[in-house]
Amino acid sequence: MLHQFLTYKNLILHLSLSLTLTLLLTFLKLPIFFLYNLHTYIHPDHIPPGSARAAIRRPDSDSSNPELRKRPKFKSKNNNKAPDFDENNAQIFRLKLDEAHLQTRLYFPDYSNAFTFSVVAVSSLGLQIYLNPDSSSSSDSDSSSDFLINASFVPVLLGFAAVSKLVAVLGKVSAEKSASRRSEKQLSAVFGVVGLVVASLLSFKYSPSVLDFDFEAVDGNGRLFVAVLMGCLAGFLFMPAAKSARAFWLGTDQIRSDLSMLSCEWLGRMVLYVNHGMIVFTVLLWINPLGGMLVNKNGKVRNAEGLFGNVGFTASDFGKFRLCCLLVSCFMQLVALRPNLQMYLNEALLCWYQRLHAGKVPDLEYSRAKVFLHNHYLCLVVLQFLAPPVLLLLFLGLSRVEGISSDDYQYACSILPCSAFVREVAVFLAWWILFVWAVYSSAAIFLYRCCILYMS
Repeated sequence: MLHQFLTYKNLILHLSLSLTLTLLLTFLKLPIFFLYNLHTYIHPDHIPPGSARAAIRRPDSDSSNPELRKRPKFKSKNNNKAPDFDENNAQIFRLKLDEAHLQTRLYFPDYSNAFTFSVVAVSSLGLQIYLNPDSSSSSDSDSSSDFLINASFVPVLLGFAAVSKLVAVLGKVSAEKSASRRSEKQLSAVFGVVGLVVASLLSFKYSPSVLDFDFEAVDGNGRLFVAVLMGCLAGFLFMPAAKSARAFWLGTDQIRSDLSMLSCEWLGRMVLYVNHGMIVFTVLLWINPLGGMLVNKNGKVRNAEGLFGNVGFTASDFGKFRLCCLLVSCFMQLVALRPNLQMYLNEALLCWYQRLHAGKVPDLEYSRAKVFLHNHYLCLVVLQFLAPPVLLLLFLGLSRVEGISSDDYQYACSILPCSAFVREVAVFLAWWILFVWAVYSSAAIFLYRCCILYMS
């Protein structure tokens, strides 16, 4: 019995870890705890007299008097009275998100399932990477049972299933009718086609000269599959990256509103700055000739003119450094998820504030609709912010799994070459997600800086 346990310990550990994490995440409600204590806003349609009053007080009003003064009426040139402005119905309330709020939001089951499945898949991949050195100890066993002894099929299957689920969820939320403007959906489709064309050029022709990736081991079917997947990711990530750029613009107080509730505190701003800078820096490490400037290919430097390619990391160390930068970018995006989500909710507050001061008799119907939509599609935006870093972690984990052979996955490897897909292509897809995110978010921030786009 003990011999059987030691022989199949990898398989037992994987199954135990997956089952334990699934039960813990479900019963402890960690997907809800991950979003706990964020602030949302409610714009009531009507506040009956005698109820709680808040939000709008003039600086010169007496704080001891709870009643709000009505604004004086004004007359136009034609002596026609303008309608009174009801300050009670212009109030907005700030609430903390809790379990009751989150469970009523649209796409909450999708978010909860994606969160649980992603944590289980990433943990299983991490366990397999940790157990890889021990896989050589079973080399003397019967070859017919190596498949179960190594147990690498468990994290690989979980990883591919999680990737498929996240890509499908991104496509589902991108097609949601009322969650975004029609122009955004059209741009998303256009960028998806452009991404497919660019991905085809990179995969079939320009990958060695432009990017530091080698697809010689990948056949035509594999390259076509990768190009289609890259095109889908380029289209699905447009709207999340645009929301991330708006969150960065609002969270770092680029609009100079001087309202403490709208922007992040100093820690949140630092996280947003470091996250964006780390993404751009990591993307540049795979682009030639920028990546070659940091690699020492010869080991000797005879003069100052020969510094390029002769100083810096060794090739192996530079490869590890780039993978570490990818991993840090993943974690920085996860850390920045809560500030980004809070800034998304604060967009509704900014819209209410702008409409409130737009005129003597403000029209708050637009801000009321915006507050409702930002509350209604909260979990949809969480999925859009959560999927990219989790996909990065999954692709990185799949690229580091040892013990994968074509004999173990005959059906999958009849379509795609396993070793090349799991190694080189997985890292390339992780880089592509960061590249697309960096291009979209940087372009949007530049347009905000040039006042071509604006927050509303």
